[in-house]
Amino acid sequence: MSGHSKWATTKHKKAAIDAKRGKLFAKLIKNIEVAARSGGGDPTGNPTLYDAIQKAKKSSVPNDNIDRAVKRGSGAEAGGAEYQALTYEGYAPGGVALLIECLTDNKNRAVAEVRTALQKNGGSMADSGSVAYLFNRKGIVIVPKAQGDKPDTTEDALLEIVLEAGAEDVNDLGESFEIVSEAGDFVGVREALQAAGIDYDSAEASFVPSMEVPLDKDGAKKMFRVIEALEDSDDVQNVFANGQVSDEVLAELDAED
Repeated sequence: MSGHSKWATTKHKKAAIDAKRGKLFAKLIKNIEVAARSGGGDPTGNPTLYDAIQKAKKSSVPNDNIDRAVKRGSGAEAGGAEYQALTYEGYAPGGVALLIECLTDNKNRAVAEVRTALQKNGGSMADSGSVAYLFNRKGIVIVPKAQGDKPDTTEDALLEIVLEAGAEDVNDLGESFEIVSEAGDFVGVREALQAAGIDYDSAEASFVPSMEVPLDKDGAKKMFRVIEALEDSDDVQNVFANGQVSDEVLAELDAED
């Protein structure tokens, strides 16, 4: 899980300065539209929409864009697309398992782009069910250690707040903590943090690997290359991998950037 978490954290830190920021915005907006379409446009009664909006705001998506996405999704404004949620399975080089979540209005385009991204970067598609069993659906809440003008939060303080709300574990990711729960409990964890005045970066259901493949620098490079190629597709929302990248390998990769 640590490799997955550190990769997710690295992506989050880079998001604000990433040249693909517009693509990230588009994916966050799509999430909001889908959440509003499935559960209504009122975030107070639709926790999936609430969390999609908060994630977009944390990534600096303009409020006007968010409001229009809610209206399109809920039907209050014309222009909303009918998106289909699809999950594909695959492998990166070295036998790293991949789960690829898509939201698309064109299934043929989505599967073609996923297949091309894998094949061009040494990966391959996998049969349905051959990879999914290596992952568990979990609730993941990311809490920054630095809490603005409030004192920095600690692992002990977080545990005291979130255990009764259903949290299973708190992992130290360096600049933030990862709170793991059952997939259905992350909203309760998020609400417990809010009640305690603790800021958080994101709260969502995610896939966490139950078995990991340790990677050296070359293997990590190949895995990240596949993930980046997949995420370059507008239809791909999330990529989950079971490659484990140590702190030492991450430091080597950072030194090359």
